[in-house]
Parts: sequence; C-alpha cells; structure tokens
Amino acid sequence: MFELLGISSAGTQMIIVFFLLLALRVPVAFALGLSALYAMWMIGFGLELAGDLIATGITKFSLLAIPFFILAGTLMGSLGIAERMIRFFRVAVGDLPGGMGTVGTIVCLFWGAVSGSGPASVAAIGPMIVKGMEEDGYDRAFAAGLVVTGAAFSIVIPPSIGLVIYGVIAETSISQLFIAAIVPGIFMALMMILVLPCTQRRTAGDRAPGGGTNALQALSPHPFADVPRRVALWRSFRESFWGLMTPVVILGGIYSGIFTPTEAAIVATVYALAVGAFAYRTLNVKTLFDALGDAAASSAVVMLIVAYASLFGWVVTVDDLVGSYSTALLGVSESGWVILLVVMVILLLAGMFMDPVTVMFIALPIFLPVAREMGWDPVWFGVLVMVNLAIGLITPPVGINLYVAANVTKLSIERVARGTMPFLLASLVGLIVIAAVPQMSLMLVEWLR
Repeated sequence: MFELLGISSAGTQMIIVFFLLLALRVPVAFALGLSALYAMWMIGFGLELAGDLIATGITKFSLLAIPFFILAGTLMGSLGIAERMIRFFRVAVGDLPGGMGTVGTIVCLFWGAVSGSGPASVAAIGPMIVKGMEEDGYDRAFAAGLVVTGAAFSIVIPPSIGLVIYGVIAETSISQLFIAAIVPGIFMALMMILVLPCTQRRTAGDRAPGGGTNALQALSPHPFADVPRRVALWRSFRESFWGLMTPVVILGGIYSGIFTPTEAAIVATVYALAVGAFAYRTLNVKTLFDALGDAAASSAVVMLIVAYASLFGWVVTVDDLVGSYSTALLGVSESGWVILLVVMVILLLAGMFMDPVTVMFIALPIFLPVAREMGWDPVWFGVLVMVNLAIGLITPPVGINLYVAANVTKLSIERVARGTMPFLLASLVGLIVIAAVPQMSLMLVEWLR
C-alpha cells in the first residue's frame, strides 16, 4: 500500500500506521508500540532490540517524579485535604464576583500545585466544586466545564508532570521550567475568572452583593456560616493550614536547592502521609490501599506510554525524521512568528487526538531543533508547549479531562464539552498572549538567577 502511495520512509509509514491504529480504537500506548515495531521491522533491525530500548527509555531518574507526584495528589484527595482547602477558599473569596466559580478556579489553580495531573485533579476536586457551583446558581455543565479547564492547567502549574517529561526530553532544567510556569499559570486562571461575570445564573434567589450566592452559604450546611467572617476565615485557615503548606514545602524546597524536582515528588508523598496520619488523622489502611491502587493504575498508563514512546523515538532518530520534518517546517516561512503559529496549531490539533505525554514524545524531537534554529528560549518554549497541551485536555474527541468530568458529574461528553466552550475561548486568547510575550514566562527565572 505504501509503495503505491510513494511513501518509502519507514518513519513516515510508522506515523501513518499509528494514526490508523488510533482510528481503530487501539489504546495509545499499544498503537505507539505496534507502529514502532512495524517500522523497526521495515528498517531491518531485529526486534530483540526493542526490550533494550524500552528499558533504557524508562530507567531515567527524573521519571521517578511521575508516579510519586500522582501518588501525592491521590493521597491528598482521599485524606480530606482537598475538602479543607475548598472550605478555606470559599470563606476567603467571600462575596467577590463569580462566587463559587471564582472559588472553583482558585482551588483548581492551587490543586495543580499539589497533583500535577489534570485528570487526577478533576477526579479529586471536581464533585465538590460542581456541587457548590450548582448551589450558587451555575448550570451543571458550565460548572463541569470550569473544572475541566481549571484542572487542565494542572500540567502547567508546578510541580507539573508534563514539565518533568519536557525537561527530560529537551534536557532542560526542570527547576527553571517550574519557575517559568508560575506566572503563565496564574494568568490563565485569571482569564477563566474573567469569563464568570459574563455568565447568566439559573436562579435568582438570595444573592450577595457580588452577584452570586454568598460563598459561605454554598455547599450548605456550612460549619462557619453562622459566625463572623473573620472568625470563619481564621477557623477555616487553621483547619486547612497543613494542606495549604503543601506547595510551599514542595516548591520552596526545589527553589531553595534543598531537593531536586524528582526528590520533591517523594517529599510530597511523605508529607501527605504525615498530614493524613498526624494532623488530620484521616489515614487508615483502607484509604492508603485505595490511594496506592489508584496511583499505581494512573502511573502505569503514563509509564506504558513512556516505554513504548522510546521505540517510537528511536525510529524517528534512525530514519532521520527529525531532520527532514524540521527542515520542511523551517521552509514554511522565513518569519519566526509564522513558524511558531504552525507549531502551535499542530500541537493544538495533536492534543485533540492524543494525550500530552504522547504528543511530547512524538512532536518534541521534531520541534526542538526548530526552536534551537529560531533561537527560542527552551524554557519559554516548554511553557508554551505545556499551555498548548493543557488546552488539548479539554478539546474533543480525546480530551481526557472531558471523560473524567463526564464520569464524576454523570453528564454526557457533549454537554460537558459545550460547558467548556467559554473557557476554551478564554484559554486560546491567553495562549496567544503567552506566545507574544515571552517575558511573562522568563521574568521570574531571570530574577531568581
């Protein structure tokens, strides 16, 4: 078939086979592995090489951060840390415009600094935020859309599993990537909050001056609803203190040089266990067992993709797809802005069909030489890639966050997808700003150098 089409490159054939397997609903990891094995066979290498390549691909110290960050996020969701954080932010936000919508956005942003995983964030905090937003007059699908979008930026807010993988592939400082992602992550959250005042609430009941139900009344009965706000703020802060300290411990330790990003994942796990055991006393054998099982299942999916992607990447290198494709991309235009726009469109389209990890292993070997040729800062480019891929988590047909949100809210994929539309448009505007203003990503890195 490929001979009839005039396609002689084994690497190009591999990419076509990969997308054909995806169309046949073969799981992404196995589609990667099977298409790579086909290309290796076409090139003429023995398939016994596959085992060595897989082992080499997954035995990188930096990748240890993935399962431990996933476990830390899972533990913090199951130990009641998420619920206490939401309670504090509900009291802190008070009567600001947007009500529980603003609370939900802030919690998603904060939880991103805990879990580093979009789907895990949806599962951990989604049900509580959606319930609170419904009681505050928001449509259920719109509330689900906010959670889907806010949790997607978990892969941008440090510590980010996606940035860890980018740092490994691009051989770029993971600590600098984490620092660079802080301001863009906050900026994307602000873009979401700007959408809320434009939303028509369903109910017209008791409203606070900000236009929504008082945040203290949402998710009623609220334990602090009948006390003065200052008292409520102090009590909720005291209850949630150890959870709120999580990103301070993780990011503070990384930036101060006490431990590396990989070691930070282990510290985060131990910290979550300590908080659950001694501060909140919510840790028991069943909770620990369930958290370990959930984290192991989530980690296995990611690491299986990483393993088979190593075969895919080997074929890309051996068949010189990097050289041919990057040369073709550079030939599109002499303008760096045009080339950047093409890269961003490709990433957005790829994100509609594949998860971020897969996209990075396929696209980055091709795009990174282009970035170096154009003189783009690899740290800024990493943040830009991550924002693109975060948007991919909320776009059909394979937006993973959509499926998780549909499961926890009992809504159809179509309704959840419609609920994300206002936030998707705001995210695209934010993406353009981040691309146009690299200093937004680099100013903290330069300041801390």
